[in-house]
Amino acid sequence: MPLPTDLGTAIDTAVDRERDTLAKLARDIHQNPELRFEEHKAAAWIASLLEAKGLSVEKNVAGLSTALRARRGNGKGPRVAILAEYDALPEIGHACGHNLIATGAVGAFLAAASVVEKTGGEVVFLGTPAEEGGGGKVKMIDAGCFEGLDAAMMYHPFDRDVLAHPALANIWLLFTFHGSPAHAAAAPHDGTSALTACMDTFRLIDGQRVHFKDGVRVHGYITNGGQAVNIIPELASCEISVRARDTVELARVRGIVERCARAAAMASDVKLETASRTGYRDMRNNMTLARRFGAHLGSVGRKPLETDARVGAGSTDMGDVSHVVPSIHPYLAIVDEGAALCHQHAFEKAAGSDRGVTTALDAAKAMGRTAIELLLDEDLRRAVRAEWEKTT
Repeated sequence: MPLPTDLGTAIDTAVDRERDTLAKLARDIHQNPELRFEEHKAAAWIASLLEAKGLSVEKNVAGLSTALRARRGNGKGPRVAILAEYDALPEIGHACGHNLIATGAVGAFLAAASVVEKTGGEVVFLGTPAEEGGGGKVKMIDAGCFEGLDAAMMYHPFDRDVLAHPALANIWLLFTFHGSPAHAAAAPHDGTSALTACMDTFRLIDGQRVHFKDGVRVHGYITNGGQAVNIIPELASCEISVRARDTVELARVRGIVERCARAAAMASDVKLETASRTGYRDMRNNMTLARRFGAHLGSVGRKPLETDARVGAGSTDMGDVSHVVPSIHPYLAIVDEGAALCHQHAFEKAAGSDRGVTTALDAAKAMGRTAIELLLDEDLRRAVRAEWEKTT
């Protein structure tokens, strides 16, 4: 059944009532960027805000010092989670807008919590650290934080409103090359260059791109390029991110990249040390739930596209969540289309703007409405679950 008008109005009013508090949260987090697993200020501000509203907040969730959980409801019946992120990027701060993700999630949770006594069920707030390469949600999945949930949701700032967009499966590969040093001018022939092997790895990968399927992305950087200009580099290393539309293609491309590194090491007669860092799974957007979010977004005057194939995709640990519980990860504009994209300086500036805050408040209203509708509507929950089971 559709969300009753009085509940929708109550949710919107609850968000508007907290406008100044939420705007301050967005700007405080924006002005104090913290890297993955180091989001101590952001986590403390969020926890304090929720506690000031009479909500109990669990800290150190899943053994993570900056992970949070709060709940409101009778603890019985359906359960829906609203997720926050709040880590920043090195050097360019909140150029992915996670301060706004946190703000929208806090606002949505407060609004839903204010009416959940009338609906039954439970709304859950999950503060998830380290999306930028740390996989906080993966660790929380492993700790059982998503067990028993009927759905999970969050939103992400972007340059357009899109209900569902792909996210690529990915993994990080770390290659360390060990050569032998020599004087680079007097006796270069006595050395074996770790740096040459490292650079050849990138060249060999470039030669293989013609064999990658659509949607594959391989990119990286040299983390150690030598020790001195007059020494044949004894040690060099690089980090490479491999992404693909699904885990099958990801495994195939990973094999190609590792083969390139081995070939480069062989060519330069150096030793290769390989390591990896667990990446993320592809995003399985639940369209049944996404369309309800879109309908509620319309109530605040926004007209989202359902999808938009014109824009590329990144990766997120929300993808992992979507494999264990029905999930949505819509995108909402904080800049004009094409003006800036995530991980750019202009996007970081927009994440601290009035428009960014307004988008977070719109997201809070739409997520709060969607969460309460899901708790109320058994038919919707069944449809959401049925779609999810077909894709897993």
